[in-house]
Amino acid sequence: MTPITLRNLPPDIARKIRRTARAKNLSRNRAVISLLEEKTEAGRTRGKTAHHDLDALAGTWSQDEADAFDRTLARQRAVDEDLWK
Repeated sequence: MTPITLRNLPPDIARKIRRTARAKNLSRNRAVISLLEEKTEAGRTRGKTAHHDLDALAGTWSQDEADAFDRTLARQRAVDEDLWK
């Protein structure tokens, strides 16, 4: 791919790139690519699709409901040894 050189970056954008690079432990080049992907949604074509259709349900169970769900899953995950002989 042909390199792209950015000149005269505004100081606040340069700071954002450096902060992103440090926070995500990335090179500055990779930080710029990451920020561009976030803003343009171009990175979604590489299998990074985020789905938000169930976000409203996250964290809505009480502790009792979550415990009941976990107990039900544990029963479903039990292996019937007679079936696997």
